[in-house]
Amino acid sequence: MASPPHRLIHALDRFNAAHPWDHNAHYHRWILRQLPRRFGSALDVGSGAGDLARLLAARADEVHGVDSDPVITARARMLTPAGTAVSFTVADAPTELPAGPHDVITCVAALHHLPFTEALDAFRRHLAPGGTLVVVGLFRPRTTTDHLLGAAAVLPNAAIGRLRNGGRSAAPPASMTAPTRPATMPFSDITEAARAVLPGARLRRRLFWRYTLTWRRP
Repeated sequence: MASPPHRLIHALDRFNAAHPWDHNAHYHRWILRQLPRRFGSALDVGSGAGDLARLLAARADEVHGVDSDPVITARARMLTPAGTAVSFTVADAPTELPAGPHDVITCVAALHHLPFTEALDAFRRHLAPGGTLVVVGLFRPRTTTDHLLGAAAVLPNAAIGRLRNGGRSAAPPASMTAPTRPATMPFSDITEAARAVLPGARLRRRLFWRYTLTWRRP
């Protein structure tokens, strides 16, 4: 017989599966607050269904979205209104990024799929002087702080899922249907490696099993 904690975890898993919501999109408004009101070129790495790229297009002269999945990239193109200054390309990061330089580079829930140091180095090289890099990533919980923060996110996660779905069961958003894999790097290793490539980078653990990284190129 399952213990009460295990029964609670299984019940929450079933509830969250029936009331899904996009944890990455939750941070889109926060990302926009880190950016200038207007900028020239933006690059969104791991653009998925294109939600963030379309938001960036409201401020940018041009936005390039790249993703390795041709199916989700085709969906991004379909969802983007004609005349929007966004292009979507099937490409493998970090070796096939549009040359730039870009005033803004964003990467949401994709960095753990890439060679970490090589990807950050590529972002640095493709970022214009004075440009801004914003990453929302996943990390592997290891410390007591990590696990406490994860536990603190469980009930808000369920509450937000219920509110956003009007209390009804729902299918996952399009942005949640792309293939995923769990993160392997703990937050401490991410911080150490990131600051070696991007001196002065700011990193912070966040709710909903995410961390953020911001860096402005001198």
